Amino acid sequence: MLEDKLLLWRFKHGSREAFRLIYQKYADGLLTLAANLLNDKADAEDVVQDVFISFVRSVQKFHLRGSLKSYLATCVANRSRDYIRKNRRRQTLLVNQAEQSKTMVKNPVQLMLRSEQLQKLSYAITELPYEQREVLILRLHGKMRFKAIAKLQNISVKTVQSRYRYGLDKLRSILNNEVKR
Repeated sequence: MLEDKLLLWRFKHGSREAFRLIYQKYADGLLTLAANLLNDKADAEDVVQDVFISFVRSVQKFHLRGSLKSYLATCVANRSRDYIRKNRRRQTLLVNQAEQSKTMVKNPVQLMLRSEQLQKLSYAITELPYEQREVLILRLHGKMRFKAIAKLQNISVKTVQSRYRYGLDKLRSILNNEVKR
């Protein structure tokens, strides 16, 4: 966090290198978060780019009160939510994870099984109500705490925890039915 404050200070004082370091540090994680919320890599790239452009434009007025990572993740989640409202698309998840898993698995059979599992999981996640899906993604992929998610969504921590629990339960139910077929 101290490193982020120093980078932010340097960026406010004209250092392009500081902005480059901030971008390199957080862009991949934010892109994964956005891709999981939007299920479209190109849309996710647009959202992350918009967040960084807004960040650059407002950096002189910006005062870091907590974690820069959490702040940027919150911006990405808000921008993704706005994007979804604007475009009214149906979401699916785990686009980047599917691509990343291909590089981790060496055996073609394992790759095929892994891909099938990710497709089933992605489908199951799309079956969740958006509120539960967003909480799950912010918690698991954004690594945000329940309190931060509650603040972001302007709801109580208990509601966030309930949405998380109900989302996990529904995922288990959907996936168990898939296995039995």
